[in-house]
Amino acid sequence: MKEILRRSITGVIYVVLLLGTVFLNSDAFDFLFMIFGLACLHEYKRTVQLKGYYIFIAYLGLWWAFIYLIHDNTLITILMFLTITVDVALLFFLFSKKPKTFTVLQKSIIAVFYIGAGCIFLTMIPYKQNDFAKFLIMGIFILIWINDTFAYLVGRTLGRTKLYSAVSPKKTIEGSLGGLIFALVAASILAKYETSLTIYQWFILATVIVVAGSLGDLLESKFKRAAGIKDSGAILPGHGGIWDRLDSLVFAAPFAYLILNLFSYVS
Repeated sequence: MKEILRRSITGVIYVVLLLGTVFLNSDAFDFLFMIFGLACLHEYKRTVQLKGYYIFIAYLGLWWAFIYLIHDNTLITILMFLTITVDVALLFFLFSKKPKTFTVLQKSIIAVFYIGAGCIFLTMIPYKQNDFAKFLIMGIFILIWINDTFAYLVGRTLGRTKLYSAVSPKKTIEGSLGGLIFALVAASILAKYETSLTIYQWFILATVIVVAGSLGDLLESKFKRAAGIKDSGAILPGHGGIWDRLDSLVFAAPFAYLILNLFSYVS
């Protein structure tokens, strides 16, 4: 009972902090995710036993450049495809049955693009509109939360078939489908409040976010299993580390950014 209460209190504080910065102003939102990115990198660095601090410098340089300095669509597109390429390559690591040992260079590339650029694209998503699109980014958070919550509830109630027991023994196919279905229901509601996307575009965005987010969750679990640890950190009582909370969002962000760009292109 104490564990549930602790998780609930931490979860409420996390959500209030996140949504509070969204509605405060864009600079507060940017700063929060810059800090979150640094925290994720610290936890990743410790998990894969990467020495040195150059990944933090590389991340801060990229973050500052692409959030405040670079407005060239070509350069942003290049960063997006580099990030997606690294993410897709990591799926081979996720589904490989053979142990994988990364070199220092590979660990650094993964840090900068998978985590660093993932946080950058999450921060850039609201700026796809003329103004800071509060309800758009809030909708993406809600889709992730709805999927996580109902995947857990449906999986615990109806789950019988393991999704990927070698990495995450508790996740089930039934739970994953339940999370997706409820995320689509949430998307239909969000379409009434954030009208820059049609209901069909919300459905596509929700599906991409849920699938990519679920892969991101499994990927972080694979890194932790390889390192022999349960949580990436202990900063969030009952939830583990910042990376534990953002693993889905960080992996899904560049794919969501790509989808939103395609929506703009075909509109």
